[in-house]
Amino acid sequence: MTYQKLGLKCGIEIHQQLEGRKLFCSCPTKLREDKPHFELCRKIRSVAGEQGNIDQAAKQEQLRDKDFVYEGYYDTTCLVETDSEPPHKINQDALYTCLQFCKMLKSNVSPVVQVMRKTVADGSNTTGFQRTALISRGGELETSEGIVGIENISLEEDACKIVSDSSHKKIYRLDRLGIPLVEVGTAPDIKSPEQCLETSKKLGMFLRSLPGVKRGLGTIRQDVNVSIKEGERVEIKGAQDLKLIPKYVELEVKRQAELIKLRTELKKNKVKLQHFKIYNLTKLLSKSQSKIIVKTFKNNGGILAIKLNHFSGLIGRELQPGYRLGTEFAGRAKVKGGVGGIFHSDEMPNYGITQQEVDKINVELKCKKDDAFILVADTELKCKLALEAVYERAQELFKGIPKEVRSPQDDGTTRFMRPMPGAARMYPETDVPLIIPDTSNIELPELLSERIVRYQTEYKLSNDLAEFVAKSTNMMLFEKYVTMYPKIKAAFIAESLTSTLLEIKRKYKLDVEKLTEDNYDMLFNYLNENKIHKDIILDVLMDMIKGKFDIKIYEGLSTEDLHKEIKKIVDSNKEAPFPALMGMCMKALAGKASGKVISTELKKLV
Repeated sequence: MTYQKLGLKCGIEIHQQLEGRKLFCSCPTKLREDKPHFELCRKIRSVAGEQGNIDQAAKQEQLRDKDFVYEGYYDTTCLVETDSEPPHKINQDALYTCLQFCKMLKSNVSPVVQVMRKTVADGSNTTGFQRTALISRGGELETSEGIVGIENISLEEDACKIVSDSSHKKIYRLDRLGIPLVEVGTAPDIKSPEQCLETSKKLGMFLRSLPGVKRGLGTIRQDVNVSIKEGERVEIKGAQDLKLIPKYVELEVKRQAELIKLRTELKKNKVKLQHFKIYNLTKLLSKSQSKIIVKTFKNNGGILAIKLNHFSGLIGRELQPGYRLGTEFAGRAKVKGGVGGIFHSDEMPNYGITQQEVDKINVELKCKKDDAFILVADTELKCKLALEAVYERAQELFKGIPKEVRSPQDDGTTRFMRPMPGAARMYPETDVPLIIPDTSNIELPELLSERIVRYQTEYKLSNDLAEFVAKSTNMMLFEKYVTMYPKIKAAFIAESLTSTLLEIKRKYKLDVEKLTEDNYDMLFNYLNENKIHKDIILDVLMDMIKGKFDIKIYEGLSTEDLHKEIKKIVDSNKEAPFPALMGMCMKALAGKASGKVISTELKKLV
């Protein structure tokens, strides 16, 4: 594809979580996996706003009639998260971190900041809105393909974490709700998939350079906005895998280009949709052996259908690899109707539906050779909502590209999530006073790229290790311990705080998050005083996680003393083979030295 010829416009939004406490209360930003202490249930109700308009995303969500269940903890969530108490004063540390980021990108900070409410209709906020504050506008980022402008930098609260989702109920966790997020949005200046990746990486590097940010999986999220000439802006929400970002852009461009071709073809052939009419085929297919239909009948469901004039062969047309127009229709049906999927005539006979049954359907619907049909098997209400969604999507084909939010898939394709929310969904948050940002004493942090180079030159770390520790959640601890304990090699400290923890997590399935700064202080203090061997640090950390650490067990032996102890065992068991001797030594010297050191000394004697 020639992206310039297609008129590609692309921009990205990046959301970075911050450490400390939540944005509008004093709760910690700790994410929980243990059993929640309480839950509450809510429903979505769409109502007209100040201008008399109803948000379309909220209207669609109400039609789905879902229960929204929120799980919380008495010790780390409060009444602000449950929307039972007004928000507190905005977190000043989070505001300072955001102002640092603004200064890094030379963005113009607003003299007065008004916290706003942004309507959110998917149940991910107990309030029905997200609190957000526009902090600055303008700024720029230099890339290899040109300057990318910065449109806005905001400070906002994160949404709830989703636990499960079904057709009738969505369960959220309150622990993530309210975590501060720095949001940065670029202008649509990105002209290629590769430039989109470069921009995302560079902004991510700036954000990860801030001392107050969270680190780790899921703490930074990207949304990619894509449009082409004659198309419309489509938002790809939550593109987590950086490597896939160019693929998302490439395939969304392909989808839009194919839909524009299809629109041209429909107009050229003067295709017109007939009036919307639903056909009940329950009786007609009552003897079908299709597993899906049989299961539907067992659940007291039925089979409803619509006809699409002149659509034969079009529903099976590919828009992205493995993604057809029928997939596009099914996406709408699943979201609006809550059904598992659809059947369409371009894929028949299939799914246990025979050619004879297809012929009967064509007769019942009075389908001509170039007509198509859509079937849905579920409860009557769900079928109707699903078929309405398919018909609406078919109508949109004559206009071109609908504005919508799409969900990224692991293969680079995307799926429909919801319509693009209306533009007028922001209104002032009257419970939070105006903010006057103080930019007089904002100090810029060391850039992540500069920190990695410094670790290599100052501490002689390899490039990989320098990058690993610079990006890790323990970066500040590394800085602390290399300063406090110059006798301990910096590379050893770095590995202990990164790769050793990764090994404990992956190989031994232990939760390294249980390790506190006090644990690390104790560990490196004992190492510095030669009370424990560096060879047994893995065992020490594992015992600390289990709450079994005792320095009396771990006080190490000198190499000379270790040699004497092993020699005693060898001399007392002269006929024993090496594996047996190794077992005796490990039992006698547990905690005194690592298995590797014991094995090395034993081999010298045997």
